[in-house]
Amino acid sequence: MSTNALIPSHRKPRRSASSRALRAGVTGGFLTLAVTGATVPANAAEKPVAETQEMPTITTALATSAARSADTAEQVAFNYERQALQDSAFTKAAKAAEKHKAEAVKKAKAEAKKKAEEARKAKEAAQARASRSDERTTLSAPASASTGTGSTATLVAFLKAQLGKAYVLGASGPSSYDCSGLTQAAFSQIGIDLPRVSQDQSTAGTQVGLDNLQVGDILYWGSAGSAYHVGVYVGNGNFIGAQNPSTGIVERPLSYDMPTGAVRVL
Repeated sequence: MSTNALIPSHRKPRRSASSRALRAGVTGGFLTLAVTGATVPANAAEKPVAETQEMPTITTALATSAARSADTAEQVAFNYERQALQDSAFTKAAKAAEKHKAEAVKKAKAEAKKKAEEARKAKEAAQARASRSDERTTLSAPASASTGTGSTATLVAFLKAQLGKAYVLGASGPSSYDCSGLTQAAFSQIGIDLPRVSQDQSTAGTQVGLDNLQVGDILYWGSAGSAYHVGVYVGNGNFIGAQNPSTGIVERPLSYDMPTGAVRVL
């Protein structure tokens, strides 16, 4: 046996191995790895690891750029959210202002309408007072002599012409009268338009005392404004009136039935 038979050989055994290369790269900001392999003959010399493995690293500049991009995106999102909140608040404020304006306009119109109505009523009341005053003035003033009206003689003549005619409640001539119908018809002969009923005739002119009567004064029984009977003073202490259904139209002295008061319209 050879002396070298038991000595292990220092030669590396032959083997078939697959050489694999690990490659890394950055694509679109992401780290990618690629492993490639090839079968090489067993007797091929193995290359150092440094020649078969490449491991590039992410640079500081790349990381900073990515961080800035994320910050920018976050800031943009924040700005959009803040703008949306501002727009919402502005819309609400605008709607509230518009509602307030509409209510103010409505209130102003109502106030103006109320004042206009009050002014209209005040004007109508003033016109009514003026009309009543003019009416009293007309009744109190003598009629124009140029027209031949206002003559007490004409008034008395008409009243005497009615003596003996019937008293009928509500009648105003020409064949029958009640008390206020007779006085109204008599004064219409001289152009004076008296109210129809005795209550109104008792306040149609100026109140005068019974001790200061003149021809043509209207006599009334009861209180002014609520008189129940009227007649006309014709002088010499006498009056003419439609007394009642029993007597009809008569001429009587004041002592026959003393009146309560008198008004002057001539």
